[in-house]
Amino acid sequence: MTLHLDRRHFLGLAGVTASAAALAACGGPSTTGGGQATSQAADIDFNGVKPAAKIDFWSSHPGQSQDVEKSLIEKFQAKNPGISVNLVTAGANYEEIAQKFQTAQAAKSGLPAVVVLSDVWWFRYYTNGSIIPVDSLTKQLDMKMDDFQQSLINDYKYDGKQWAVPYGRSTPLFYYNKDHFAAAGLPDRAPKTWDEFGQWAPKLKAASGAQYAYIYPALAGYAGWTLQNMLWGWGGGWSKEWDIICDSTESVAALQWAQDSIYKDKWAGVSSKEAADDFSAGLTSATIASTGSLLGILKSAKFNVGVGFLPGGPKAATNVCPTGGAGLGIPSGISKEEQLAAGMFLDFVTQPESTAEFSAATGYMPTRKSADMKAVLAKTPQIQTAVDQLAVTKVQDNARVFLPGADQEMAKAAAKILTQQGDVKSTMTELKATLEGIYTKDVKPKLKA
Repeated sequence: MTLHLDRRHFLGLAGVTASAAALAACGGPSTTGGGQATSQAADIDFNGVKPAAKIDFWSSHPGQSQDVEKSLIEKFQAKNPGISVNLVTAGANYEEIAQKFQTAQAAKSGLPAVVVLSDVWWFRYYTNGSIIPVDSLTKQLDMKMDDFQQSLINDYKYDGKQWAVPYGRSTPLFYYNKDHFAAAGLPDRAPKTWDEFGQWAPKLKAASGAQYAYIYPALAGYAGWTLQNMLWGWGGGWSKEWDIICDSTESVAALQWAQDSIYKDKWAGVSSKEAADDFSAGLTSATIASTGSLLGILKSAKFNVGVGFLPGGPKAATNVCPTGGAGLGIPSGISKEEQLAAGMFLDFVTQPESTAEFSAATGYMPTRKSADMKAVLAKTPQIQTAVDQLAVTKVQDNARVFLPGADQEMAKAAAKILTQQGDVKSTMTELKATLEGIYTKDVKPKLKA
C-alpha cells in the first residue's frame, strides 16, 4: 500500500492498529470514519441514464488556462455533439471558486456539473457530502484509472472511494536566474540543500545587483504549501498524520532558518503578491513557484531561466517536494443526467492527448502516464524537470489539506514570522492550538460515526 493510500485509509485502519490509542491521545480519530461523509459514499447507478444536453464547467483557469480550456471544450463537443459545455469563470483563484461553490451549495441552486477544486478544498466537500464519488462513472466510461500518474490520482482517494480526478496538477519548482548564477561563479544548477544555497546567497546578492538572492512566495495561498519543503527537510512538518507537529524542535528550527535568511543574513525577502512575477522582473535571483508558472516565466523573463528540484535540508535531502494543484469534481446536488455528462467531460479532458495539450499550454504536469510529451518537451524541455521530480514528491501534511481554513492560519503564522519577525516558537505553539481546534470542531464530528 502506498503512502497516499495509507493516509487516505488512515481512519479505517486506526481502529484496528496498536497506534490507535496514541493517535487518539494527540487528537487524531481512533474509529472508522462515518457520519455524513460516509453516507454519501454509495455507488451511483447510471444504467439507462442519458447524459444532459447542457452542463456548466466552473473554473478559475489555473495556469492561465482559459484558452486551452476553450479548445478542449470545442473538441469535446465535436466528439459529443449532443452535449454543450458552458465554461464559467467562477473565480480568480481557488479560494474564490470555492466560496462561489459553497454559496451555490447552500442555496441548492445554480450548481455546476464540473467544478475545479484545489488540494485544500476537496476534503471539506467530501465531509459535507457536496461531491459524489466518481467510481461508478470511471467504471462505466472505462477511464483506465491505472494510466493516471498514481501520486496524482491517489490524492483524491478517501474512504475507499475516488472523489475527483487530477487536472491542473503541479509541484513547486526551484527557479533560478542562470545569468546571475554565472556572474557569481556558481554552478548552473539548483542547490542540493538550503544550507548550500545559504552559502551561495551572499555571492549572488553581491554579483547580481538584484534586491534579493531569494524571495519567498507570497504567503497567502502559498506558505502552507511551499514551506512544507523546508519543514520536511529539517525533519518537521505541519503535522504527522493527525498529530500536529508545527511546534516541534525540527519545525521551529526550519522556520527560524527562514527568518534568519531575511533579518539576520539579509539576502532573502517575501513576495507581496506573486513570486514568479518578481523573479521574471529580475527582483530576485531565485524563488520557488508552481510548475504552472513555468510558461509565464519563460515568456516574460529577459534572462536565461534555470529550473531544478527543491532543495533538501539537514535531515532529509530528498522527498521534500509536495504535490499540489487542482482536480475536477462532480457535485452531488445535480441530476444523474448532468453527472453522467460531467463524467464524460472528465473522461475527455483527462485523456492522454488532452492532458498533453493542457500541459503544453500551462506548464502543469501531464496527469496520464501514456501522454505523448515529445512535442511539448521539444518546445519546453524544462517541463521534464517537473515530471522527473514527481518521482520524489511527498504526500502533503494532513493539517494543510484536510483541516478547513488551516491554510490561511498557516499563512498568518508565516507572515508573523517572516514579515513581522515574530518569535518562531511561540507563533508555532499558537498555530498548533488553532489547528487542533479546527480538527476538534470542524473535522472530528464529521468523521466519527
